[in-house]
Amino acid sequence: MSSAEEKACVEPSIRETTERESRRVMVGLAFVLGVAVTVGGFLDFFAAGIPLGFNIPLIGVPATVSTLIYYVTVLPAAVYIGVNGLKELILEKRFSVEFLMAAAGLGAMYLGARFEAATVLLLYTIAEYFEGYIEDRARRTVEKLSKFMPDQARILRDGVEEMVRVNEVEPNMMLMVRPGERIPLDGNVVEGFSHVDQAVVTGESVPVTKKVNDCVYAGTLNLSGPLRVAVTKKASETLVSRIMVLVVESGKRKASVERLVDRFARVYVPIVIVLAVLTAAVPPLALGMAFNTWLYRSLILLVISCPSAFIISVPATVFVAITIAARRGVIIKGGLFVEKLAKVKRVVFDKTGTLTLGRPAVHEVRLVKRTEDTALAYAAALDQFSNHPVAQAIVRRATERGVDLSKLKVTDVTEVAGKGIIGYVNGDFVAVGNLELMKEFGCDCKEAFEVTENDTHTTVCISVGKAGLAAVCVVDQVREDALKAISDLKKCNVKTVMLTGDRAQIAKETAETLKIDEVYAELFPEDKLKCIEEMKGKGGLVAMVGDGVNDAPALAASDVGVAMGAGGVDVALESADVVLVKDQLAQIPYLIKLSDKTMTIAKQNIAASLIIKLVLGALGVIGVTGLLATVVAGDDGVTMLLLLNSLRLERIK
Repeated sequence: MSSAEEKACVEPSIRETTERESRRVMVGLAFVLGVAVTVGGFLDFFAAGIPLGFNIPLIGVPATVSTLIYYVTVLPAAVYIGVNGLKELILEKRFSVEFLMAAAGLGAMYLGARFEAATVLLLYTIAEYFEGYIEDRARRTVEKLSKFMPDQARILRDGVEEMVRVNEVEPNMMLMVRPGERIPLDGNVVEGFSHVDQAVVTGESVPVTKKVNDCVYAGTLNLSGPLRVAVTKKASETLVSRIMVLVVESGKRKASVERLVDRFARVYVPIVIVLAVLTAAVPPLALGMAFNTWLYRSLILLVISCPSAFIISVPATVFVAITIAARRGVIIKGGLFVEKLAKVKRVVFDKTGTLTLGRPAVHEVRLVKRTEDTALAYAAALDQFSNHPVAQAIVRRATERGVDLSKLKVTDVTEVAGKGIIGYVNGDFVAVGNLELMKEFGCDCKEAFEVTENDTHTTVCISVGKAGLAAVCVVDQVREDALKAISDLKKCNVKTVMLTGDRAQIAKETAETLKIDEVYAELFPEDKLKCIEEMKGKGGLVAMVGDGVNDAPALAASDVGVAMGAGGVDVALESADVVLVKDQLAQIPYLIKLSDKTMTIAKQNIAASLIIKLVLGALGVIGVTGLLATVVAGDDGVTMLLLLNSLRLERIK
């Protein structure tokens, strides 16, 4: 992939670049028009214009200092804005805000209302700049990520360091990342220990410890120690790159309220133009009234009916919500899912890897004889050769207690699938596993350790020389923020459900601990899918929260699929509608509150815009609102207030 292709996903599109250039021009026009309004108004008020003794060419208007200032500033501004409006009319087959404003400005100049014309365009350019500022403020959240991506990487070839461009690095190559450097690509630590600032990915400011076998992400900052990293992803496939693409593309999945606004505007604007033409033509032609009076009123109708406020404010509100979530380490794949989250009445959690860490830990060692350290030493001596999560939990517990496994002689290790592991430790035959394994080798731990099939924990028996030594009770650790997340969801009047393949006793205990409303246990993946389908018909939408790996069918079937990203980022980004990059369950109630507030603000903006437009438009047509500038100030003022209203989303905690 070329450098240009690599950056295409994060750099602004040609249209976005053109829009930004246009906004820069708008800033310049606003400054020039502002000076023109101030100086021209001052001259008209205090010096009656100061005549210059000639007429303006082509127009024939007597020249004064003020008229010259207005024509030199207003006409170029109106033409520039009008040309942009015509381009949109020709290319996209729709009347734009620019077209209406240019028509209003030129019409006011024709009527000799030069101050009003300059004021119309001044207020419009200020509103346009303000709109651009709000959108850029949101987009900078995404684009800022690209600034954290290193252009070069230090690779190791035959033990020699070499600097190369990141897009030349392939998976399985070895990187050396020194303290103070940003990690250039996603990978796994193969040597070293350090603390890494992952704020660019997760939004979490507290550094995270990284050791051998831990994942690291491109763009994150290595703080304390050198790391040797095996690359797992190309530059274009890193987590940060994919996050940027998803957020940029989120605008394509519009909420129904956004689509409604789009459809409304396409019908609404042509109707307004027709009404403005009829307002200018019918009273003079049919009733003999003054043409200039009704032309002026038609311009007022044209300006006040301009749909800029709700066309701008609704998409801006949704996009602000998406970018705020992205800053907190949550990827929402479009406005559609913001709207759906606001309607969620039931949140379904997978248990293992979601409500729990999916990382078993030793809860208790039930001794029969000898010491706990001795029992753990025998078990860990064999379990160190197993990748099973329970075996690794026993090894961790032994290591934490200072057991030195290197001093033990281990031979003839054999893993018995689904039962446990056997072998010889210092010449003694050792079996570590479940009841079936113990019975198979003549050691019935059921009686010795009071272990039953209904035990609510996973129990591993240890026998030495076929004699019972100890039973190790292993539990899956519940996430620290799970209880608070469940409690916060209930405050939002959202029901909680847990689905798991674990035994009913284990599931019931976890559900009671977390105070979950409903629990379904001993489920296969297809059973989880059926549960989701049944819940979808019970009122309100259903959100499913899973680890994104074995929950993909249920995530896809739910109204909103939410994946815990850290454990299976690749699958999560593909299968889910929302991804929790930093695996914090507390983000679930926050997302529901954020989405609910977003849709409330969007509806407020639409209602306020339409009501104010109807009132000002009616007053303008009957002549109560006498100045075009007053109407424009009201219209553009409403637009800016609605955009400010959208920024209230920043205050949600």
